[in-house]
Amino acid sequence: MSDRAEMRGPSSRRRRTTISGGASGGAKQANGSKWHEAGEKPPQSSGKTKTDGVSRHASNNGKVDREMGKQQQLQQLANSPKKQRSAAEDINERLSCHVLQESLLSSASGYNNYRGILNWCVVMLVLSNARLFLENIIKYGILVDPIQVVSLFLEDPYSWPAACLIIVSNVFILAALYTERRLAVGTISETTGLILHIFNLAAMLIFPSAIVLTVTSITPVGGVLSLGIYTVLFLKLYSYQDTNRWCREIRQAKAKRLTRSYSCPSVAQSNGSAVHTHVSYPGNLTHRDIYYFVSAPTLCYQLNFPRSPRIRKSFLMRRLFEMLFFMQLLVGLIQQWMVPTIQNSMKPFQEMDFSRMVERLLKLAVPNHLIWLIFFYWFFHSSMNFMAELLQFGDREFYKDWWNSESVTYFWANWNIPVHKWCLRHFYKPMLKRGVNKFLAQTAVFLVSAFFHEYLVSVPLKMFRLWAFMGMMAQVPLAWFVGRFLNGNYGNAAVWISLIIGQPVAVLMYVHDYYVIHYGSTT
Repeated sequence: MSDRAEMRGPSSRRRRTTISGGASGGAKQANGSKWHEAGEKPPQSSGKTKTDGVSRHASNNGKVDREMGKQQQLQQLANSPKKQRSAAEDINERLSCHVLQESLLSSASGYNNYRGILNWCVVMLVLSNARLFLENIIKYGILVDPIQVVSLFLEDPYSWPAACLIIVSNVFILAALYTERRLAVGTISETTGLILHIFNLAAMLIFPSAIVLTVTSITPVGGVLSLGIYTVLFLKLYSYQDTNRWCREIRQAKAKRLTRSYSCPSVAQSNGSAVHTHVSYPGNLTHRDIYYFVSAPTLCYQLNFPRSPRIRKSFLMRRLFEMLFFMQLLVGLIQQWMVPTIQNSMKPFQEMDFSRMVERLLKLAVPNHLIWLIFFYWFFHSSMNFMAELLQFGDREFYKDWWNSESVTYFWANWNIPVHKWCLRHFYKPMLKRGVNKFLAQTAVFLVSAFFHEYLVSVPLKMFRLWAFMGMMAQVPLAWFVGRFLNGNYGNAAVWISLIIGQPVAVLMYVHDYYVIHYGSTT
């Protein structure tokens, strides 16, 4: 009986939850079974108890109803201010639609999202240059000739003067290596070694320029290529002898081994792989080491370069494709766009027609600047990353955000990082240590840069006009003016203007003078 009561009690509660009698009956059955299990007599239930149970259940239902009503009233009270506020805001919007605010293009508005205007500028630039290119095609026809480019390098198929001149540069590389070996073992003094290095470096600038000036079969393109390689080797070997001299100074200061802090970061941090072993002085004075440095895309020597863990073949092939594509594009733009414009600009220069001269220079500045931008990407991104990936050279910072330059000095410090590092490490900082003030040191850096620009332009063209030298030295007062009077976007605009109509115009003046001297009588 008690088992049936226990089984029936819960089921009856689940079936008849809204009837109080069923609930009390279930409770009574459960209590009865409890008293039965205990062996006692259950208490007798009276009518008053039933009446009290019903009244309590009714009172509980009333409390629930009252609580639900209070909650609804509270929700209505909470919602009523929101309705009142929304109604008030709606009325205010109808009555007044103006607030205190600046125009969107005003500087006080703080608005800076001009992405759509930038896209518009790009579209207009593409359309305008497409029109110019189409006009050029209609006027001159197709002038692109790859065979003509090969003939610029090889006028005589049985004589390769520029290539032979580049091969001879190995003599100067080995001379620097053997001089450092003699200095490392102490067979020659520091003074003798310094004299030998000075003689070797001076010969690297004088010998190729003399060959270019005297050998008539070397074309201007071949001369620029060979002199550019010799200039890069000059800067590399200067850094090579400077770094090894610092190593000898450390060794002479009772240091048995060149610690890692003087040479490079730890192998785990920089190399990314334990395959490349750490080298200390004089163990770096090998043919393998110096030719790796000569081939690496850097001008500053150190004993242990950061190395990448592996060669990424897909990355290497992309860079190779870019090199080939942009080289062809540069040659095509020069032949199709630059050469006809330069030829047509000779007559205004001969007649000294100032207005036509300005018009021609501005017309030349646009394609020249476009070619300069393409050359920058081809050389500093595609070519240098290709060599770095091939040699597993880890430091790939060849340029920074020079296009955001707000000053001239920031541009020159960030558009060519290898040269900037060399100037800081081997020229600018040593001058500061000797007590030279910053302005004179910066001027000296521009002076050296102006010399090499003039060297790379005047010698291959076999004429001396000093346009490149004056253009570089003009950067000093321009840098002062922009830094003093122009800031932010105005400074950035000044940098772009100087790039478009500044130094490129000086280069174009050389090209124009070259055409006037060699082809003026035939036009």
